[in-house]
Amino acid sequence: MVKERLRKLRQLMKKYDIQAYLIPSTDPHQSEYVPRMWQRRQWLSGFTGSAGDVVVTLNKAGLWTDSRYFLQAEEELQGSGIDLFKIGLPETPSIPEWIKSELEEGDSVGIDPQLFSYQEARKLRQELGEKYINLESIEKNLVDAIWQDRPDFPLDPIRPHYLKYSGESVESKLARLREKMTEQGVDAHIISTLDAIAWLYNIRGRDVEFNPVVIAYAIVTKEGATLFTRQEKITEPLREHFNGLVQIYSYSDFKTHLKKLARSSARVWLDPTTVSQWVVDQLQKGCELFFKESPITLFKAIKNETEIAGFKSAHIRDGVAMVKFLYWLYNAVPGGGVTELSAAEKAEHFRAEQKLYQGLSFATIAAYREHGAIVHYEPTSRTDVELKPEGIFLFDSGGQYLDGTTDITRTVALGDPTPEQKDRFTRVLKGHIQLAMTRFPRNTAGNQLDTIARKPLWDIALNYGHGTGHGVGSYLNVHEGPHAISFYRGIGVPLEVGMIISNEPGYYKAGEYGIRTENIILTLKDEDGSSDEYEFYKFETITLCPIDLKLIEPSLLTEAEKNWLNSYHLRVRETLSPYLKGEELDWLISATRSI
Repeated sequence: MVKERLRKLRQLMKKYDIQAYLIPSTDPHQSEYVPRMWQRRQWLSGFTGSAGDVVVTLNKAGLWTDSRYFLQAEEELQGSGIDLFKIGLPETPSIPEWIKSELEEGDSVGIDPQLFSYQEARKLRQELGEKYINLESIEKNLVDAIWQDRPDFPLDPIRPHYLKYSGESVESKLARLREKMTEQGVDAHIISTLDAIAWLYNIRGRDVEFNPVVIAYAIVTKEGATLFTRQEKITEPLREHFNGLVQIYSYSDFKTHLKKLARSSARVWLDPTTVSQWVVDQLQKGCELFFKESPITLFKAIKNETEIAGFKSAHIRDGVAMVKFLYWLYNAVPGGGVTELSAAEKAEHFRAEQKLYQGLSFATIAAYREHGAIVHYEPTSRTDVELKPEGIFLFDSGGQYLDGTTDITRTVALGDPTPEQKDRFTRVLKGHIQLAMTRFPRNTAGNQLDTIARKPLWDIALNYGHGTGHGVGSYLNVHEGPHAISFYRGIGVPLEVGMIISNEPGYYKAGEYGIRTENIILTLKDEDGSSDEYEFYKFETITLCPIDLKLIEPSLLTEAEKNWLNSYHLRVRETLSPYLKGEELDWLISATRSI
């Protein structure tokens, strides 16, 4: 089926006289998770991971993805005619390098300009230009042209996200944004990322699986604010919520408004990393374009008191659900019949019992034994296996609640772990604890902290390929920037008070097992460590759930690390106990005992 789709695509490529065509994973809003109607790369290639880009030439095809998906991609691309290129390995060429090796001078590479940010398209044009290869914008998406049963635009109603959860009104957010616009001397700001629009206008939706966002564009000027979305999604409560602050237009009207803006000779603020090349194409002939990161990105990342309180409340309820799940898991597996999929469904059942629950925050990673080494493994009916009272089970999951977003990973021993497994688990835990305990000066960026979590593994020449931490939205996207604790995702943005981020070191042994321990942490001012000379920050762990004591080798932990773990487990026990009873409570008490 994939080969037939590639054949049809190549026919179209010949019609448009292009020798290569790029199919990225993203959409016109540069989303990480995209609605089904825009999952073009997945449909064309059969690779279901969330990250990966495909390049098709007239006689070859390749998919580029990172270490999280190497094993998954190898399985899913078998027999497709698409070669796997493993990003990060020394022998792997970049996409532009590969294209330059395959194409001749004067050849053309086609892209849908809506799917490439201005920054990406500019860099790609420069790199291909080194061999005089042209980058051609084709507004008609060639994959859409051959995708006959393509899903429709989602029409679920847009829901107001009320002040009791957001902590700040639309009017206040617009005023803050306009203040930044005035500082930069701009007349308008174009916003295309869905979580930024949801945050700014205090709206939520169900257009994208796991992310409570609305497919829309927005334009904010000094005098007004507009939302471009499908009219079928508009309700009277939404109009009341906007109270005249935001004018609503059809999604298809956005291009017309861009053309109108272009005729006004306005100075327009665009975020070069998120605005599409297509938007720039509409504006650049008539506007003065000002490229800089949107101030909304940082506004959104720094949580207010209401959002922080909501996060903490959501994590208590999520912790209760996780304890119920883990108690069930340990007791159900020996009886047989529990699989990766049924375990994931059971965990979702316990979350659904909690107040304010809105759904999962990402596809659950329920990974038994060797599947745990596939960092972003998602069980399917094809890959599902039964859990047995032996081996290691890695469970990474999360929930969306009206007052917060959760993301937690626990690795559990379903039988007696080996000495090697205990050693690796404990080293991962050491890195997790050391990061959780760290004190750092103001203006420290996340990439500077990444090493702390890796050091215990580095001591025995081991490592993990993914980042250590990502920002988390407030009932928004589970992955949020601009901050990150990562050697590759961290872009030098200092951590600030109110930023929420994950702490998730891991270790993966291909073909055998995977280990990861993940909590969500909040950045606070360290009052004890701060002085007139230096202001210091620290982390508060928000996630509340036992860490499997059976996997720990106590001799590898320092006294300070043991004290942290015992203190953490005491807080888990004291906080969650009032919501549990009977055998579930007894299990929690045992699971949080001191070591």
